[in-house]
Amino acid sequence: MHRLTRHGLATLPAIALLAAVPIIAQQSRAVTAADYARGEKFLAQNLTGLVVGGSVTAAFLPDDRFWYRNALAGGAEFILVDPEKKTRARAFDHQKLAAALSAAAGATYDALHLPFESIDLATDGGISFNAGARRWRCDAAAAPCAAVGEPSLPAATPGGGRGGRGGGRGGAGGGASSTDGKPLTLSPDGKRGVFVRDWNLWIHDVATRQERALTTDGVKYFGYATDNAGWSSSDRAVVQWSPDSKKIATQQQDERQVGEMYLVNTTVGHPTLRVSKFPLPGDPVMAMVHRVIIDVDGAPIVRLQMPPDYHRATLGDNISMRDYNWSPDATKLALASVSRDHKKVWVSVADAVTGAVRKVLEEAVATQYESRTGWQVLWPTNELIWYSERDNWGQLYLYDLQTGALKNAITSGEGPVMQIVRVDEKSRTIWFAANGREKGQDPYFLHFYRGGLDGRNPVSLTPDDGTHTIQLSTSGRYVVDTYSKPDAPPVVTLRDEAGKLVMPLEKADISKLVATGWQPPLPIRMTAHDGRTDIYGLMFRPSNIDPSKKYPIVNNVYPGPQTGSTGGRAFTAARGDRQALAELGFIVVTIDGMGTPGRSKSFQDAYYGAMGRDNTIPDQIAGMKELAQKYPYIDLTRAGIWGHSGGGFATTTAMFRFPDFFKAGIAESGNHDQRVNEDDWGERYQGLVVRNADGTDSYDAEANQNFAKNLKGHLLLAHGTMDTNVPPYQTMLIADALIKANKDFDLLMLPNQNHGYGTASAYMMRRRWDFFVRWLQGVEPPKEYQMQQPGGGRGSPPGR
Repeated sequence: MHRLTRHGLATLPAIALLAAVPIIAQQSRAVTAADYARGEKFLAQNLTGLVVGGSVTAAFLPDDRFWYRNALAGGAEFILVDPEKKTRARAFDHQKLAAALSAAAGATYDALHLPFESIDLATDGGISFNAGARRWRCDAAAAPCAAVGEPSLPAATPGGGRGGRGGGRGGAGGGASSTDGKPLTLSPDGKRGVFVRDWNLWIHDVATRQERALTTDGVKYFGYATDNAGWSSSDRAVVQWSPDSKKIATQQQDERQVGEMYLVNTTVGHPTLRVSKFPLPGDPVMAMVHRVIIDVDGAPIVRLQMPPDYHRATLGDNISMRDYNWSPDATKLALASVSRDHKKVWVSVADAVTGAVRKVLEEAVATQYESRTGWQVLWPTNELIWYSERDNWGQLYLYDLQTGALKNAITSGEGPVMQIVRVDEKSRTIWFAANGREKGQDPYFLHFYRGGLDGRNPVSLTPDDGTHTIQLSTSGRYVVDTYSKPDAPPVVTLRDEAGKLVMPLEKADISKLVATGWQPPLPIRMTAHDGRTDIYGLMFRPSNIDPSKKYPIVNNVYPGPQTGSTGGRAFTAARGDRQALAELGFIVVTIDGMGTPGRSKSFQDAYYGAMGRDNTIPDQIAGMKELAQKYPYIDLTRAGIWGHSGGGFATTTAMFRFPDFFKAGIAESGNHDQRVNEDDWGERYQGLVVRNADGTDSYDAEANQNFAKNLKGHLLLAHGTMDTNVPPYQTMLIADALIKANKDFDLLMLPNQNHGYGTASAYMMRRRWDFFVRWLQGVEPPKEYQMQQPGGGRGSPPGR
């Protein structure tokens, strides 16, 4: 593994450092409240509504026609597309329908502001919709209109043509709840739902609202279908319904001896203690799940004949229902299990009646197994589609479910497969998405493909330059393709099964956005610290930039390994407050260094086992240096960094381990020592804790408080005091070490705020702007500027 040395980052002589302070002040102009107000104009709440159109949510009909609601500058229209005839027209006469509905309802509607957003199209051309508290139907000529009963869900809902595999948690409840307000996880037929009450699983009849217990032996911290991953929890039942709505796959989760986390709120009077089960890396006891199948009509609970599994998943750090896969007749259940260290994963098939379990296949990796696409059983042919990175790229493989033998690779070549969109078992066709397979494009752009399950004849369905989303028609013969780039607004086209353009559909109008002075971020490409690997990101510059001047550079970092700094590559009017901060006179960058996902396996594993020592900071420095050579207005002597959560962890890595490069940093809610973080994240990406004879362990060198004595620049630590994700005592470890090292720093604890800061987010943003203005531009920010709240309004003045 390549490591960046400190060569070339030598400190300036003390006299030069002293002289730098007035020089910065001379080079930097005053930053005023007007500058902050201009920056606020580039926040999402002030920009998003200025992008019109460019979005199609297709509701496909059985014959591949589809309708969608199209946003216009002056309202909205309903469009009907016939792919066979290559026609695009309004689905009905909007003027006539508005007049007919106005007359029938005793109200006034106009053509582009109709009181509904979804329609049903009948075979005779009639149109049905919900408006107000009634269901309406208009004939093919859009007149007359008549009330036909109570509101109902349309037969064809937008997005219904996406295909792909269902999953999740067995049905999103749609707001349905038990008699005592618990959220329901609905059955596929929508007639029943389940919920957790007193550590047991209960069933609720939607029509009669009658309820009964499905289990009775659940006890505190050893309950059925409970949703707790330490860092995240809810009161929703974690289950997977069988397709016939008669059985449930779930687990009884044993957390009785698991360690706990304690948080205390800030209030007048006695505070409330929040206690949660929160296992840590290295703990002797972890949350274990006992797999069960429950017949909701009263048959005895079937306990699967297998040892309990660790609370693990093939992706992420929560129990995932995509790791359960029912047979259509609900007689068999396939499930995936993952070892504590994530280095092994295996698939088993269980008999839903007897509980007998048969292991089908197992995969072992050197670092950690992670499935971006999930896996899928083809029950009619007794086959399994499996995801693996064994060739250094995420690929799909076809296995025999009976023997566990590999039949063939479904995909191959460079670029990781990221999604399984749909599988047509009759035609042996698969639709999937992958990154980096279109030469000459950003490797993070997502493209879609169609191919055979035999691995032959792959077809690119979305060749246009950009990152894509698609919606498949009912038959799979047509694709609604939406694509964009960070600097190019969305375009929507219709393509056929060969990827050939059928017709354009929509294009976003950003003229109002541009009129505000908005400019897109600049896509950037650099070389990693190893001197050979390309890395990518975005750069945000002041809209009034003067290339003859020098600007401080601020890096907004997230190190991975499960995500990166930049986020999605699709067009968006605002990306946090990056452009807003740039407006104050900064160059702001996001760089996806080695150690982040979406590329090769070796790219993501670049600093496996060395999270604190690397944390992608060597690549951030290499990228920033290269940018400064290309863009002379970047002033590397005034480099700052900030990040949240894992980005806060990376910020202290930068400030403590590279103190001569970064002059100012803000670490928000950082998980600075993985031994105090939830178990699954650390043990997945750092490995299991190994105790050394000298009393240290394998996590010690990655714990940033051990390097706090190296701080030279200005550091602001921030944390919410009720953070259930990253406990606030992570930041306290850093503060304690800095105090012991006699270092100056700023500490901001946000009372009663969770990981995302909630109502204090605008305050935190203002403090972030103030900090970089003060320490990188050398001037005082406007005092206590009142920031907009995320909803657009001004917050209350401090102290009120």
